[in-house]
Amino acid sequence: MASLNKVLLIGNLTRDPDVKMMTNGRPVCNFGLALNRSYKDSEGNRKDETTFVDVECFGPRAEAVGRFFTKGRAIFVEGRLKLDQWESKEGEKRSAIRVVLDNFEFVDSRQDSQTQTNPSPSPAPEASVQAVSPEEPKTSDPDLDEDVPF
Repeated sequence: MASLNKVLLIGNLTRDPDVKMMTNGRPVCNFGLALNRSYKDSEGNRKDETTFVDVECFGPRAEAVGRFFTKGRAIFVEGRLKLDQWESKEGEKRSAIRVVLDNFEFVDSRQDSQTQTNPSPSPAPEASVQAVSPEEPKTSDPDLDEDVPF
């Protein structure tokens, strides 16, 4: 039986990211995300609805989220749903669904405005940098007029 567990969200952080190190030395980051939806009800009144989602990420992405994002900042999150289950101190079974981040993107232009006010040269991708030599004339054709500018 086929299954798909893929989540795409755009929202704002509800709190500053909390980055910690796991016992194996790998970073983990947790943050909350607020997802806003506006719609009109059956009577034509405008309604706002907010959904709160917990997100976690690991490794270099956890460090990047912790470094570049703060409460209120918009983020695009690509990930998967994960069900956490545990038992409370009172013996009650508890569960929560969270998103495990696989990838993220900056949504707002805050990063762009920082680089414009404090520009720093960005390295060119090595794969796209190639030495190009001027093209050698192949053979001269006596019928071509060398004075034509095009």
